[in-house]
Amino acid sequence: MAANGRPGRSASVKDVAALAHVSLGTVSNVLNRPDRVSAATRERVERAMTALGFVRNESARQLRTGLSSTLAYVMLDAGNPFFTDVARGIETAAEQHDLTVVLCNSDNRADRERSHLAMLEERRFRGVLVTPVDPDSPLLEQIAGRGTPVVIVDRTRDDDRFCSVAVDDVLGGRTAVEHLVDRGHRRVAFLGGPDNIGQVRDRLQGARDAWAEAGLPPDDLTVLRTDSLDVASGREAAERLLGQPSSRRPTAAFCINDLVALGVLQQTMRAGVSVPDDLALVGYDDIAFAAAAAVPLSSVRQPRELLGARAAALALAESEDRDHRHQQLLFTPELVARASSLG
Repeated sequence: MAANGRPGRSASVKDVAALAHVSLGTVSNVLNRPDRVSAATRERVERAMTALGFVRNESARQLRTGLSSTLAYVMLDAGNPFFTDVARGIETAAEQHDLTVVLCNSDNRADRERSHLAMLEERRFRGVLVTPVDPDSPLLEQIAGRGTPVVIVDRTRDDDRFCSVAVDDVLGGRTAVEHLVDRGHRRVAFLGGPDNIGQVRDRLQGARDAWAEAGLPPDDLTVLRTDSLDVASGREAAERLLGQPSSRRPTAAFCINDLVALGVLQQTMRAGVSVPDDLALVGYDDIAFAAAAAVPLSSVRQPRELLGARAAALALAESEDRDHRHQQLLFTPELVARASSLG
């Protein structure tokens, strides 16, 4: 604080160099290439920084180098632990390269997504990772075309114009229903969200493929749509499911994600319906809450943190080599069977 009570100016690199009795180049090396400076000199410079309260001016460094030290992730739904786990993987990978991560939440709204992406592009982030409301949005192509690396997370496209990381959701849906069929269920419900979400379509397709390959009547695979992909939607779907005549009611349900499955579990417990004796359940994602549920939930596991880490690596690779070849990584899901389907 200056003598007049007003904030004083921030200490500069020149101030650090003068106090440490070294050149500006030496201070720069301590900040950017510490391996080039002897331990004794580095320690003297760091003591000077501490004494002066020196804070590195990241904006100035970015202007000099032309490279930001920040990645951004626009997640689809911050209320879903799946996406926060993906974000954790992004942060872990970024930290290994001394980068920071800014997180934004579109809340599954195209207008919020557009606003976030516009802000991030203006600030010239090192790369933007996004789980888009619409993976075919022209806005993504416009941003990438103007030079910002864009990586699509947990979504796929029909072209190779972007790097992307996702899980084989058709295989995941197939795996879930094969498990239920193997457990002897011949009436199964698919509890999913709106058809305009790619994962919903893919997981349902996998479920139908497994059902057909088992030679079971198509009408015995019931599809109940939900407006959202949250716990409340699961409770509402369970009410409809349990309201069906007992002679036709499915004996098992494959839920589009774990949040929906947890809502179904809540509602069945309120109704006095036993899981898995009266209704077996399989979710999707294998979030931490799945194993911790009152009845541990069987779920199709996605490598959530690995998705984030690989997405960050792709963004960094593109930022360093604009001629690089885009990669579309598709990971394999696996079923984790627990009490909710093993009774």
